[in-house]
Amino acid sequence: MIGARCVCLSLRRCSSSPRPKHAAPAKLFQVQELLEVQNPTDNDVKVHGWVRSVRSQKEILFLHVNDGSSLESLQVVTDSGLEPRELSFGSSVEVQGKLVRSPHKKQNVELAAESIRVVGPCDVLTFPLKYKTRQPLDYLRQFPHVRCRSNSLSALLRIRSEATAAIHSFFKDNGYLHVHTPIITSNDCEGASPSLEVFKVKPANKDGEPEDNPHFFNVPAFLTVSGQLHLEVMTGAFTKAFTFGPTFRAENSQTRRHLAEFYMVEAELAFVDRLQEIMQVMEDLFKRVTDTVLSRCPQDVGLFHKHVAPGQEGKLEQMLKNPFVIMSYTEAMEILKHARHVFQYKPEWGLDLQREHEKYLVNHCGEIPVFVFNYPYDLKPFYMRDNEDGPHHTVAAVDLLVPEIGELCGGSLREDRLDLLRCRLQRLGQEDAYQWYLELRQFGSTPHGGFGMGFERYLQCILGVENIKDVIPFPRFPRSCVL
Repeated sequence: MIGARCVCLSLRRCSSSPRPKHAAPAKLFQVQELLEVQNPTDNDVKVHGWVRSVRSQKEILFLHVNDGSSLESLQVVTDSGLEPRELSFGSSVEVQGKLVRSPHKKQNVELAAESIRVVGPCDVLTFPLKYKTRQPLDYLRQFPHVRCRSNSLSALLRIRSEATAAIHSFFKDNGYLHVHTPIITSNDCEGASPSLEVFKVKPANKDGEPEDNPHFFNVPAFLTVSGQLHLEVMTGAFTKAFTFGPTFRAENSQTRRHLAEFYMVEAELAFVDRLQEIMQVMEDLFKRVTDTVLSRCPQDVGLFHKHVAPGQEGKLEQMLKNPFVIMSYTEAMEILKHARHVFQYKPEWGLDLQREHEKYLVNHCGEIPVFVFNYPYDLKPFYMRDNEDGPHHTVAAVDLLVPEIGELCGGSLREDRLDLLRCRLQRLGQEDAYQWYLELRQFGSTPHGGFGMGFERYLQCILGVENIKDVIPFPRFPRSCVL
């Protein structure tokens, strides 16, 4: 209390002393910048942010102000006589004063405020976030317009930002060209898959009358489900290309693993004829981006590992320090058939892996991510390279399975042999629609391949978040498009 009283007297002198007429204006800083200061020099500083807590102790007012730049808030100390009338939890403020060394062990610095201005008051009675209360993620999901103000979602958004930058850095450092592939497309990007549901794009008719031409682009158009085919175009001129953007699925699914709008990281490599090369890029991408996020966002990641998914830190460490397991689809089926576990869906060669199968395989391998490659020919889209391998007819496709989530990445070598590609499209009745794709194989084609990684599933994997709706700012799913 002696120290606190001294601080209060000092602040009183500061607040009552007139500023020199020609004094330089206080410089605006982010909270994170000020928290990193080791030796404060009592310079005038200014911060903008939102009040996370406010309390009075005798003649001293304590605030914690956060501007989203850090999980930790900046403590503000001042004379209680400076407290504005509308100051409360949740209000936005501008605080000006001197950055000083804090007498408390838990913080290095604090802001000795000379002025506090409430920019926007907050109605604490109706504000969905409550003081000193840690709301569950499913509760916050009900309030997409304010949930970014919570510790968990603000931490998630900083992690997303750093992971995004790390992904771009990984590809740039490895010589990839970044391509903006279109969101509106005239093909379904997954090889005319009959099971894939897409969003159709058409203009709204204000008058309610039928239009002469029902197609705005003269052809049916859809929201993209993948940028892969456009990246394949690019690998006719660039040896490596990637894209990172929103993709869409019109699946009527309410599971914890699916969204109607999500982000995909996709890469394509020319002059590649071995599936192992694609697998290596997947593994390197996962490990390097995760290492970067852990080093740049230790507090934010720690919040999830402590309060949302205890034990996830150890699981993630296992994933990073061990090489990923590689097995063929046929080997995976043998493991599943000999398992003592009773599956809801009986594993049979020729059928797709269900999520329960994926989880069992990862668990069987010690919770280490697993590459499963060479899937049955009839399970995969037309563009995947035919292995021409006899009775067990397979294609050079690979999925990366990770703990709890299941499939994180999917990729393949692409079919670069014109005759085989044409035959398969003819059988599907899609030769005319994909004539441009056939022409790519006639104009200096190369063996090539690539993969896609779901960004939200990646975040679920490293943070241990159960529901995919909690790792994206504004989740879109059936019967929910808020904001």
